[in-house]
Amino acid sequence: MTAIPTLSTERLLMRPAVQDDFLAYLALLQSDRAIYMGGPFDTRTAWGMFCNDIAQWQLFGHGCLMLELAQTGQCIGQVGINHGPLFPEKELGWLLYDGFEGKGYALEAAVALRHWAFALSGLPTLVSYIDPLNARSIALAERMGAVRDPHAQGQDPGDLVFRHVAPAAPG
Repeated sequence: MTAIPTLSTERLLMRPAVQDDFLAYLALLQSDRAIYMGGPFDTRTAWGMFCNDIAQWQLFGHGCLMLELAQTGQCIGQVGINHGPLFPEKELGWLLYDGFEGKGYALEAAVALRHWAFALSGLPTLVSYIDPLNARSIALAERMGAVRDPHAQGQDPGDLVFRHVAPAAPG
């Protein structure tokens, strides 16, 4: 079994999901904010998505990590590398629970997981699939240096695809 890593930044602990994380995850997926992810979703679908996020570690050696505030231990969202039949390419994705946007947490977590993916997993590229109406996620991808790839296949029709390229190895 693939060991699920725990990563940390100055403000965040990125850790494996536990069952107690599901209720906050469900609340997001049942809210209007889930529209950018194809939702809102019913409980059964949200549970399947939550379990998929965990199972990807065993299947692919990567998956999703929950975001926890280092100072308080409060779970505030998720960052992950998704793949499988629903994702044409390995996707770097993020979500934050209500009230935690605009504080730089998603950027901090996404950069850390992207670094892990490129440095330790050897992935040469990742994409972020973003709904064209999700201005905050588009801005985040651009702040990370991802570039829109109009030729890449989206996860859903109409998705914008932003490509993250691994830094060149020192030569």
